[in-house]
Amino acid sequence: MSAVPVSSRLPVFPWDKLAPYKATAVAHPDGLVDLSVGTPVDPVPELIQQALIAAADSPGYPTVWGTEALRDALTGWAERRLGAVGVEHENVLPVVGSKELVAWLPTQLGLGAGDKVAYPRLAYPTYEVGARLCGAEPVVYDDPTELDPEGLKLLWLNSPSNPTGRVLPKDELIRIVAWAREHGVLVFSDECYLELGWEAEPVSVLHADVCGGTYEGVVAVHSLSKRSNLAGYRAAFVAGDAAVLGELLQIRKHGGMMTPAPVQAATVAALGDDAHVAEQRERYARRRTVLRAALEAHGFRIEHSEASLYLWATRDEPCWETVAHLSELGVLVAPGDFYGPAGDRFVRVALTASDERVDAAVERLS
Repeated sequence: MSAVPVSSRLPVFPWDKLAPYKATAVAHPDGLVDLSVGTPVDPVPELIQQALIAAADSPGYPTVWGTEALRDALTGWAERRLGAVGVEHENVLPVVGSKELVAWLPTQLGLGAGDKVAYPRLAYPTYEVGARLCGAEPVVYDDPTELDPEGLKLLWLNSPSNPTGRVLPKDELIRIVAWAREHGVLVFSDECYLELGWEAEPVSVLHADVCGGTYEGVVAVHSLSKRSNLAGYRAAFVAGDAAVLGELLQIRKHGGMMTPAPVQAATVAALGDDAHVAEQRERYARRRTVLRAALEAHGFRIEHSEASLYLWATRDEPCWETVAHLSELGVLVAPGDFYGPAGDRFVRVALTASDERVDAAVERLS
């Protein structure tokens, strides 16, 4: 083993810091309402379960690129749902959940010392982790087009944003993609919450208006975890630049990064059905409405949150004071500084709790 462990490059795993607050919340007489982690709690839709079961007898190795049926499903969905045009099998690649892709992408792109990886100032922590794992320099931005492009190899976009729920408008995406192409910067757009727009209609970087019908230098990342309650399945994919995806395919073949065959079959079923997505949206919409009203009545201000599975909330005090206050009510939320120092006066409130638990939180906040 090397003298300096790789883990020493990484930030402290933030969720461990929540443990004492969780203990306080668990002690509430009516029990814990956990709104801290955005993990789905509703059932996996029946047709997806059935597809998984039907493919259970899969004794052989799956392929990294996936079955032809899976690639057809991915290309068809990208055209139907994202407004992409002319998507071929070479433009799609299944991955083993999107977090794995985010964490290992800079390494698989061959980045290292002297290279920069940029991501939003308030962001999912795994963008930074990915940069640190390969020894690249993590860089944060407010507007990516104000970055120094020298040495910048990978630009992460995230719309709708985790944690803020902010949506990048189409004209902003057009401007960013044009800037990135001008400077030879590869764009990866994390669009895992795209089907959960509330007060804005999220647009994909693959939309023909944004990328001009060519996928050169742009890749979108999509996950079925939120839209289809499939976090436990690790079902996700990337779509876009065929040259980039072809290179990733070669590396991932050598690395054995294969989506299990039953999960591939389940993904085909999930992407072929819009009804369960609409049904799940309705659940989240109701929870969002009642939680937002309860938080505002309790003295919170909600910023952005026009999409995604979170409310970005503040009482204009240090985030850990807010976490402590809510834990006394038996409600656990994520402190905003998990997502960068700029979040230090906010908390992220997830909509991923059962209706009964959400109603309990609303009752306590009143």
